[in-house]
Amino acid sequence: MSTEQEGRPVAAAVVVDAGRVLMIRRRVREGRLLWAFPGGEVEPGETPEQAAVRETREEVALEVAAFRVLGARVHPLTGRHVTYVACESVSGTARVAAPDEVSACAWIAFGRIAHHVPYGLFGPVQDYLDQDQAAAPDVPHRDRPPGRA
Repeated sequence: MSTEQEGRPVAAAVVVDAGRVLMIRRRVREGRLLWAFPGGEVEPGETPEQAAVRETREEVALEVAAFRVLGARVHPLTGRHVTYVACESVSGTARVAAPDEVSACAWIAFGRIAHHVPYGLFGPVQDYLDQDQAAAPDVPHRDRPPGRA
């Protein structure tokens, strides 16, 4: 697997709600990567935050707002430069909206992430999820079901 950046940089939306994180299952694997955060290539003139919001809308029909860049790296499985962006759900219900790219989407409980991402998460993303869990481990976010405004 190449560790050099290939193609445009990628933005990934890390959307957390009620002790769960939104993940998508790609229709076609990219290397060993199958389950991932919603995201895709940053278009010319776009910021990673804008790309994360747009890609989440396009892939899972969920409107989100970006509020913090968590970090960036060259992904060890894909060789792509990825910026991880913390986002919050604004409106909608997550569903597969791009069936040519995405075969499934799911709200994954923090304790089940390793079943979907056995190689582990990027350190700053894991730290962000750990902080969210420590802040309110048993309290639903804003008293709403995942993916709802």
